[in-house]
Amino acid sequence: MVTSPQRFQFLMTEQAVRWRMAGAGVMAAQIERMVELSRYENLDIAVLPNAATVPEAPLNVFVVYDERLVTAELFSGSVALRDPRDIAYHLELFEFFWSYALKDEEATGFLRSVAAEFLRESE
Repeated sequence: MVTSPQRFQFLMTEQAVRWRMAGAGVMAAQIERMVELSRYENLDIAVLPNAATVPEAPLNVFVVYDERLVTAELFSGSVALRDPRDIAYHLELFEFFWSYALKDEEATGFLRSVAAEFLRESE
């Protein structure tokens, strides 16, 4: 039996990309790694830029694993959602934010520009 490869989609806000979890050189390297990973055929990276006018705000981080599981991350822990209605809601929410995000070359160009900003800062 031949199975198709899994597909991964990552959607980040610009704030998440710019959040300083390390020094500027490390941040630049991490962002460049994201650009490298975006070249994989089964992996898509999108960035929701600050400049986008989005009528709703993301209230928390969530991960859609498949049609059976979504997790939502809170300060007090992670919540596992298995109800099909909750999963459908989060899939719609993901698609909503995805529609406003930079994708493909726009996303990688944006990521490269942020990495370059960090690199200039680290010099």
